[in-house]
Amino acid sequence: MSEQTARRGGMVWALVITSVAGFMAALDNLVVTTALPSIRKDLGGALGDLEWTVSAYTLTFAVLLMFGAALGDRFGRRRLFLVGITIFTGASAAAAMATGIDSLIAARAVQGVGAAIMMPLTLTLLTAAVPAAKRGMAYGIWGAVNGLAVASGPLIGGSLTEHVSWHWIFWLNVPLGLALIPLARVRLSESHGTGAPLDFPGTLLASGGLFGIVYGLVRGPADGWTSSLVLTGLFAGSALFVGFIIYSVNAKNPMLPMRLFRSRAFSGINAASLLMFLGMFGSIFLLSQYMQGVLGYSPTEAGLRMLPWTGMPMLVAPVAGILSDRVGGRPVVAAGLFLQAAGLGYMAYIVTTDVSYAAQLPGLILSGIGMALFFAPAANLVMSSVRPAEQGIASGANNALREVGGALGVAIMASIFSAQGGYETGQSFVDGLKPALVTGSGVVALAGIATLLIPTRRRAAELAKVATSAESAGHAESPEGSGSESVMESAGR
Repeated sequence: MSEQTARRGGMVWALVITSVAGFMAALDNLVVTTALPSIRKDLGGALGDLEWTVSAYTLTFAVLLMFGAALGDRFGRRRLFLVGITIFTGASAAAAMATGIDSLIAARAVQGVGAAIMMPLTLTLLTAAVPAAKRGMAYGIWGAVNGLAVASGPLIGGSLTEHVSWHWIFWLNVPLGLALIPLARVRLSESHGTGAPLDFPGTLLASGGLFGIVYGLVRGPADGWTSSLVLTGLFAGSALFVGFIIYSVNAKNPMLPMRLFRSRAFSGINAASLLMFLGMFGSIFLLSQYMQGVLGYSPTEAGLRMLPWTGMPMLVAPVAGILSDRVGGRPVVAAGLFLQAAGLGYMAYIVTTDVSYAAQLPGLILSGIGMALFFAPAANLVMSSVRPAEQGIASGANNALREVGGALGVAIMASIFSAQGGYETGQSFVDGLKPALVTGSGVVALAGIATLLIPTRRRAAELAKVATSAESAGHAESPEGSGSESVMESAGR
């Protein structure tokens, strides 16, 4: 076997392994939502307990993402990836065998721990295995699979619950995980980050801040935004996160170097990711309920009718990845976000208590194409905006912001929905849905504007050339290469 063939084989295996792992982690964000009535019937529990079967996963996943990435950078990305898959698979089996609502919530929390370790490492392992010229295509396929998982969670959960059993939304992960563990061990190459020691103060501040903020956002719609626990979580979490930023600016080896945000590319794509997930998650959360509660579709029927939106990444995202290799990620991501915003705006305009499916199709298709154009080039922009040794923590930070954006989207749009409408009648649901979708459309449009702040490919290449020249001069004049750092900071501005 030639070296080129072996390299291509390694790239394909890395793409398969990381895409399936990402699918498992992303799917569990929303797969439980349509199974909640069946879970309550079997295991009992109050409404708050059922909400925690969703929130327990979201909390641990969002809070530990950056720490999981840091562990991989320090101790080996493949090694920690295997640890994450093992934890996630075992917790999935425990959730499937849960005999009470408390044990199910505990298993869901452990699932989130495993997902937080493996998810950010999927991108770093894939980047290490794929040549730079082909990364857009690889990210396209990876993004297609992850986008499909996020959007099809309610369909898969509803279909399994309706036709088999709610237990199978968790059993589904077990054979996939058991297959991935030996494959990852044999087919993935080990890689490390900077080798810097773990930043325990930064980890505690970031994890505590994310926990407080996400807890407040998740519990706000259910407990009330003025409840003591919600307010404590939001204010304490915000204070801790501000402390994390101040600490990271001054720390010698911070978990997340704040200088990364001097880069317009890194700042722009992270702002766009947070806003995109805010608008998308909140919209899917309400539209899936609209199709079932107002239009009268079963969970499976609703999921099938959303396929022009949710299934589009499988068709368009690989093409978007190839396109981003040729013209750059910035225009592709921006186009996708504006199309997504247009699709949500159209849906807000046409939703009624008896709107036909034909009338919904243009909005679903526009949103699907927009989502597909976002995922792959966005991943490419994140990973290319930092040095290779910092790609792990960059991926962790981006995933954490996406999770916070998703939680924020559900909280904000559920609050707008409750203020303007409700579940009493179909018309009251539509009255609340319209302004929520308008908000989602506006937020995704803001994400598109944030993307336009990213330097063009030509400008980025010019800045990189200048930085490389300065680095050579800096090494010649100074052992610390201060000239390179100065130019890179200027390039970021």
